[in-house]
Amino acid sequence: MITGQIKNQIDQIWDTFWESAGITNPMTVLEQMTYLLFMKLIDDAQRQREAISNEFDMEYASDDTFSYGSWHNPETDEDVDADSLRWHVFKHYDPDTMYRHIQRNVFVYIKNLNRGDDSAYSRFMGNANFLIASPRALVKIVDGIDTLEMNDRDTMGDVYEYILGKMAASGKNGQFRTPRHIIRMMVELMRPNLDDVICDPAMGSAGFIVEAAKYVKKHYASELMKQKHDEHFRNTMLHGFDTDQTMLRIGAMNLMLHDINNPDVAFRDSLSIDNTDTDRYTLILANPPFAGNLDYESVAKSLLATAKTKKTELLFLSLFLRSLTIGGRCASIVPDGVLTGTSNAHKAIRKAIVDGNRLEAVISMPSGVFQPYSGVSTAILIFTKTGAGGTDKVWMYDMKADGYSLDQKRNEVSESDIPDIIARFHNRDEEMDRKRTDQSFFVPVEEIREHGYDLAFNTYKETIREVVEYEAPSVLIDRASTLSAKIADGLNALKSLISDSHEA
Repeated sequence: MITGQIKNQIDQIWDTFWESAGITNPMTVLEQMTYLLFMKLIDDAQRQREAISNEFDMEYASDDTFSYGSWHNPETDEDVDADSLRWHVFKHYDPDTMYRHIQRNVFVYIKNLNRGDDSAYSRFMGNANFLIASPRALVKIVDGIDTLEMNDRDTMGDVYEYILGKMAASGKNGQFRTPRHIIRMMVELMRPNLDDVICDPAMGSAGFIVEAAKYVKKHYASELMKQKHDEHFRNTMLHGFDTDQTMLRIGAMNLMLHDINNPDVAFRDSLSIDNTDTDRYTLILANPPFAGNLDYESVAKSLLATAKTKKTELLFLSLFLRSLTIGGRCASIVPDGVLTGTSNAHKAIRKAIVDGNRLEAVISMPSGVFQPYSGVSTAILIFTKTGAGGTDKVWMYDMKADGYSLDQKRNEVSESDIPDIIARFHNRDEEMDRKRTDQSFFVPVEEIREHGYDLAFNTYKETIREVVEYEAPSVLIDRASTLSAKIADGLNALKSLISDSHEA
């Protein structure tokens, strides 16, 4: 966890972008801050390697991130002192010199950096632009970032998570970020393991991939010491795709700051014909785009075969079924319309999950979970791909609280169903006897079919209506008359007192 002091420092940097640099779009602020964080990160990493080499009197590799000597700038066709490209050097320049040097040289350098473990982020730098237009603003931002105490990967990751949270709280760009506590809940529900191949086909800021990786590192620390597990974790376990280059840069930076340096992260329209992933992943964690509409011509025909639709939220479910291996699991956030929609496509995708595979759980979430930028009601679908059915009963849970107020402010509160959801999900055998009046219960698949594959919690819950007996009208009238008489007597007494006081 980061301290209040670090949060205040980040807030000041954020305000500098708005007030001194004139950059008010939250996405642009995050993007420009990301570039500068990357400049500092790669220098800090190399300084650490150099310190280790010096301590053990080892020869230092000259082909590291910053090669010794000079670097040829392809845009200016000039040779630049490689040492001057390093954060701890240029941060001491005067404002005008620093500004020109970062804009002309350092930024060009990180755009062209492409060295394996150091380049998960730099692969997406091709069309990046440096937009800080004021030398004085740049100095304030550099000074602010330089004072951040990011002395380990956990702290650096927490810092970036806080920055992402500020982007979400700012409004229109929040749709790229699923609340972190909801992501953690979904990861805890799915419990990724060392054999998993994990994917988020609409990764945004890579929150699901980061949390899945953190879970694996925490629960399989000793096993990751073995080479085969470590290589799988670093190179073949984690996959993420997005259609926005800016989000790919932000997501890749998020991964790097959590010490995930070589994930399979790529620019890809996951719903297009160009994506041929089939029977590939053992675990999908996602919050795919809602309310999008695509032309049939741009969508892979194999996805339309499951449900002919233009709606992205349905097409992504079709994609998950295609992309999972047999036995592969999925936890995906969906809008409530997916659970209850009456179109042929809505019913077809639900039927495919229920009858063709194994639907395990539907967790309904309150509409305030995605505030302040959306009041949409959502749910989490959890299912396993079998290709041959297997749904016998579906566990349903009605989340009422998630630990935050369900208004625009989203302040922390004590009420949260998340620990209960995780505990009950992993002990579903104890849920068998729960009644339909409880917060969770099982619904037999036959009943779901009878209701047209409706998956809404409220469709199956029982509401106990208490009989309220009211007194007879004549009794109420008599009571009102008695009360009226008492009021009249009181007013007369008050008038008498006032009259007596005047006469005295």
